[in-house]
Amino acid sequence: MSLAIYTAVRFEIQFSGHENIRSNHQKTIEITKESHLTPNGDCIIGVNASSSCADLPSSLKKKLQNPNSKVLFSIKVGKHEFNVEGRGHENLVLTHMEDIVIRKSGFICPRTLAVKCDKASDLIPREMISLLQNPKTKKLGREMANAHL
Repeated sequence: MSLAIYTAVRFEIQFSGHENIRSNHQKTIEITKESHLTPNGDCIIGVNASSSCADLPSSLKKKLQNPNSKVLFSIKVGKHEFNVEGRGHENLVLTHMEDIVIRKSGFICPRTLAVKCDKASDLIPREMISLLQNPKTKKLGREMANAHL
């Protein structure tokens, strides 16, 4: 017999849309605190974010730095919701002052919040992208990290 205990930390980030959002990157999803976006930022889905990696609460950072953590991202825009699952990693530093990036790969840098994610920005439904291209539309990104203890 065994007992599995799961603990969760939930955190929400507000962000805004931008007319240059393309969301066609095949490996990442990014939100940024910056207000400017060029069409080259093809993984960025939101600007003017309320938080970056550096702003995350220490309880969430600790969970994200656990390789056994399963991370769920829920992006809500209007009536639409897009969910992404990823993993934590012991080498995450979570110190970038502007950005949050979730990745399908195992690449880690100060902007990386989660690795081995099951989706990237190219899979976000185009109806959501149309809403994300409106700067007046407010969005919500929610992260939940569950650690198996």
